[in-house]
Amino acid sequence: MQSFVQFAYQILGIQLTAKQIRAFQLYEELLLSWNKHTNLTAIRDPEMIAIKHFLDSLTCVLAMRDTAINRVVDVGTGAGFPGIPLKIIYPAMELTLIESVEKKAAFCRAVIAELHLNDVMVITDRAEKVAHLAEHRQKYDWAIARAVASMPTLMEYLLPFVKVGGCGLAMKGENAPIEAHQAEHAYQILGGRLRKLIPIHLPKISEDRYLVLVDKVACTPESYPRRPGIPEKRPLI
Repeated sequence: MQSFVQFAYQILGIQLTAKQIRAFQLYEELLLSWNKHTNLTAIRDPEMIAIKHFLDSLTCVLAMRDTAINRVVDVGTGAGFPGIPLKIIYPAMELTLIESVEKKAAFCRAVIAELHLNDVMVITDRAEKVAHLAEHRQKYDWAIARAVASMPTLMEYLLPFVKVGGCGLAMKGENAPIEAHQAEHAYQILGGRLRKLIPIHLPKISEDRYLVLVDKVACTPESYPRRPGIPEKRPLI
C-alpha cells in the first residue's frame, strides 16, 4: 500500500489523506476476502491489486481533473473499478455503478457500506436498458468503462448516458489507437466526437494503456442503445 500511495502522488499528483489510504486498505481486504468464494478478479497479489486496480482506476483523474464531476456513471463496473476508487478521491460526486452480474453488484454494495460512501447507486441490469430510463439518459458529466467491450460497442453503452457537454471515457489497452479509429462511425451516430487519447504508463506493467476521451456534442437518437446484446453482435462500424 505504501508504494501505491507514492505512485499516486508521483504519477498522478494525488496526495492521499489518511482517511483515503484507510479506505483503499479496507477495499483491498474485502476484495481478497470475497475472492476466496466469489470470482471477482484473477489478481490476488496485494501489490498488483494496488497497481492494476486502484492506481489504474485513478488514472482517470488525468482526464477528469479541472472538469465538472458532479455525476458519474461506471458501466460494467465489475468489482467497482474504476468508479469506487474515483469516489474515494472525489467524495462529493454522485456515482452510479452498473453491473449486470449480481454477485459483483453485491460486492460493490458491501464495499460502499464498509467505506460509508454516500450518493452511490448500484444497478444490477444491462446498460442498454438503463440508458433508456429518463433519470439516467443524458444526465451524466462522465460515463466511464474499463475493459468492457470494443470501442464501437462501448460507445453505444456510454454515450447515451452523457449529457451534451459531457464526456465518455474508455480505458483501453495498447490497441486503443486502432479501436478509436474504428469507432468513428459510432461517434457520428451517437452524438460523440473523439477528443484525444491519453497514454498511460503504470509501474511494473509492460503493456501501454490509454484513456480514450469522446466529447458529447449532440443528443443521442432515441433508438440507441439498441436491445441488450445487439451492440455487441452488430457494432456500429
